[in-house]
Amino acid sequence: MARIAGVDLPKNKHLDRALTYIYGIGIASAREILDKADLPYRMNSDDLNADEVTKIRKIIESGYSVEGDRRREVSMDIKRLTDLGCYRGRRHRAALPCRGQRTKTNARTRKGPRKGAVVRSK
Repeated sequence: MARIAGVDLPKNKHLDRALTYIYGIGIASAREILDKADLPYRMNSDDLNADEVTKIRKIIESGYSVEGDRRREVSMDIKRLTDLGCYRGRRHRAALPCRGQRTKTNARTRKGPRKGAVVRSK
């Protein structure tokens, strides 16, 4: 099992999909990394040898922000928006969708479970 950027790559998956388990790497950047390392997309993550792992690790360290650094960047971006008090920042603060989705009927993931009507007894 290969360990890159503090993440164990899953076994028996193609490399382009396995690299997406690293926070900050999507399918497009995973394929860019594999192109730079001259590795096929469809190679299984189990078949990596030590040289290929170090090659991938060097490419990721030199050109991509991943895992802790990336999480910190995203949280700082959100904090900046909330401090500014702009529309997106207010939506983040209120835990509502920020990107224009409707909230009358959907957005249950962001808003949480329905509260329901309060029933009073006499």
